[in-house]
Amino acid sequence: MTAAAGMIDVVGFIELGGFYTSFMSGNTTQLGAGLAHLGPALALPAGLVVMFVIGSFLGSLVSSIGNRRGRVGVLAIVIAGLLITLTLHTNGFSAAQAMLALAAAAGAQNAVLPQPGAVRLGTTFVTGTLFAVGQDLARAVRREAPPLRWAQHLLVWFALLFGAFIGAAAYGYWQVGALVIPGAVYLLFMVGFIVRRPE
Repeated sequence: MTAAAGMIDVVGFIELGGFYTSFMSGNTTQLGAGLAHLGPALALPAGLVVMFVIGSFLGSLVSSIGNRRGRVGVLAIVIAGLLITLTLHTNGFSAAQAMLALAAAAGAQNAVLPQPGAVRLGTTFVTGTLFAVGQDLARAVRREAPPLRWAQHLLVWFALLFGAFIGAAAYGYWQVGALVIPGAVYLLFMVGFIVRRPE
């Protein structure tokens, strides 16, 4: 799912000309720069931040229903965000308008999987994950953590990188239509949560 998030974010980044659908630190920085110049770039980063928060609120609310049903509900929100974006884009809406639904989907995705242990799975951001690589590597050297736990964090980072690579390559062929690929990934996970035995 982290790779699928990378695909979505790179499509949004390209379409929005340097704004993100899941990297709110970058959008907040650009919002601050826009505020300093009082330029026209205020609405887009502000809208992306607001939609990300709305998505994270909805995802967290739905995920609290219960493990399996909650995950299915969150994935339904993510897939709905993708479908809304594709529908708006197909009907001639601007990238700035169409991509707002992707920011909500990115916020919701963070609530899909529980966060047991030390590794954050299925998230859309990796700054904390990269910090955890260095932190757990230092702990492993001091024998305060399992010797390879840092590698788990690195794999989460690599998944986002791999997804961004695939998303950028797919964008070269299908532009916004490349969102169908991560949509299929989320749909497969949703079906998996539906058909597996209750917890």
